[in-house]
Amino acid sequence: MLSLPSAAVRPRTLLRTAEMRTATDPEKIRQFMKWLARAVRGPGRIYFTGGGTALLLGWRSTTPALDIKFDPEPAGVFEALPAIKDELEINIELAAPDDFIPPLPNWKERSPFIATHGRVDFFHYDLNAQALAKIERGHARDLMDVRQMISRKLVDDARLREFFEAIRPGLIRYPAIDPDAFAHKLEEFLKAQQPEVPK
Repeated sequence: MLSLPSAAVRPRTLLRTAEMRTATDPEKIRQFMKWLARAVRGPGRIYFTGGGTALLLGWRSTTPALDIKFDPEPAGVFEALPAIKDELEINIELAAPDDFIPPLPNWKERSPFIATHGRVDFFHYDLNAQALAKIERGHARDLMDVRQMISRKLVDDARLREFFEAIRPGLIRYPAIDPDAFAHKLEEFLKAQQPEVPK
């Protein structure tokens, strides 16, 4: 039985830890969903992003951390997380695409449903938003994830360009991002995914 702490803990300091934990696999994510739903005190929605999405959709076998977003936040979730994290030996990060780029219009409606456990619904955060945030960051694993999304027809070039233009005015609130440089990254990445035309 999980021993849950009685006092609320501040989110990011709670979830980040220097100690090494075992990598997270799909079975641990399934356990996480069930255990968390039993431990919280009210309804809510939890969105997986990054490695969690890659594991559940099948192109990665492990991830070093589980990235999640609450919206709305289930009552008691932060009290529940430390014990679940320790029991499952997983790293949990509060992270979502809208930490890095503006939220896409109607992102919740496009977030694929995963499962309901108890009063908690679990989703993948909008894959278009995940793809754009990954392209902007430009890390090798991020770009591999986007290539997998494109090859599996989970996102497509036209929609990514459309959504980029939708959020472009909002980039003024993200001073670390140069909109023109982001647009260039997007175009170069999408061009690189096009099949070569035989000469």
